Amino acid sequence: MSDAEWAVVRPLLPMPGWLRGRGGQPEVHCHRAMLDAVRYLVDNGTKWRAMPADFPPWDRVYAFSRRWRDHGLVREFHDRLRRRVREQAGRSRGRARA
Repeated sequence: MSDAEWAVVRPLLPMPGWLRGRGGQPEVHCHRAMLDAVRYLVDNGTKWRAMPADFPPWDRVYAFSRRWRDHGLVREFHDRLRRRVREQAGRSRGRARA
C-alpha cells in the first residue's frame, strides 16, 4: 500500500479498543502491515500458510481478518470507503443497508 493510499485508508479504520480505553494490549503488528498481507493474499490467490515472510505471520493475519469479518468490520470499512469515493465523485452516498 502506498503512502497516499494509506493516508486515505487510515482514518476509515476502526480504532483499536486499547486506544479507546477499553482495555487489552496493543497489537503487535500494525494495521497497515495486516492490510497489506490480506491484499497480497487476495490479489495473488495464495494460501494462508504460503504467505511470504515479508508479512506478519500467517496465523496472525488470518486471526486479524477473521476477527474483522466476524465483527462486521470488513463490510463497515468497505461501506466507508465506497461512501468516500462516491462523495468525491459528486454522487450520492448510496443507499443504506439494512
